Amino acid sequence: MLAFVVAQLLGVILLSLGLASGAIIGVSRLTETRRMYRERFESVAPYVGLLAVVLVANKIARDIGPNVSWLIGIRITDVLKRIDSRLLWPLFPENTPHVVVWFQSMATPELTAYFSVIYVYGYVFLLVFPFVAYFALPTPQPLRRTIVAYSSNYVIGVICYVIFIAYGPRLTIPDFTEGLLYTTYSEYQFVTNAVNNQTNVFPSLHTSMAVTSFLLAWTTRDEYPRWVPIAAVLAVSVVISTMYLGIHWATDAIFGIVLGWVSVRIGQRMEETPPTFGAVGDRIRGVFDAIPTRPR
Repeated sequence: MLAFVVAQLLGVILLSLGLASGAIIGVSRLTETRRMYRERFESVAPYVGLLAVVLVANKIARDIGPNVSWLIGIRITDVLKRIDSRLLWPLFPENTPHVVVWFQSMATPELTAYFSVIYVYGYVFLLVFPFVAYFALPTPQPLRRTIVAYSSNYVIGVICYVIFIAYGPRLTIPDFTEGLLYTTYSEYQFVTNAVNNQTNVFPSLHTSMAVTSFLLAWTTRDEYPRWVPIAAVLAVSVVISTMYLGIHWATDAIFGIVLGWVSVRIGQRMEETPPTFGAVGDRIRGVFDAIPTRPR
């Protein structure tokens, strides 16, 4: 079943990338990219290597992280649950519902289908399309910025998953919420279980990565004006889907938004002052020089 779902996901994403490339990137840019692909890849190769290292480290951390987390992690499920139950107080002062419960009170088969598709297919497309679009640009900065921002997301997110132990609404308050993604489209659980752990809740990486993609789209609004509204709709839909489907608390989404903004700022900062091996060596030597030594 996992192989079938993955193959279906790949097919839909490849088709979506093809259609979006023609409509957003344009034939002229794609033709130029085909002619200049070697030079463009060389200009971003070190950053691609960085992303590859981060993804491998992320896979290792996700495998051993839960065991480490149970040894040193901070249990915050009750805190997230309490905050989620108070965020809507200005709207419902007398009987304040959880944000997740409020979203699911509006559930319909059509909305569940939409947010399920967004959570799985829309999310992957939102993350992958920038690689294609920014590779088609003559300057490497947008793609470099994207790789650094994505890498920052994963590194900070995995660290948070080790430090904080938390369960989502569908497992914490099952009498009031339902895991709509898995009860309606049970086949998707094979994919999510393969790449995630039940305690990987705070913050929502779906939210942070979606927000990152939208903010990056805004930085290239002059090059791709059509991409900005599409990225905005997809990003907002992904954020809502994490709560509507009962996977994340509102607090997870809020901190995910903050993480997305921070990651983009890191990407922009490294673009403005890219690190060099010499600078890294100087900083390391500076640290050792600052360590007091006992005179002989």
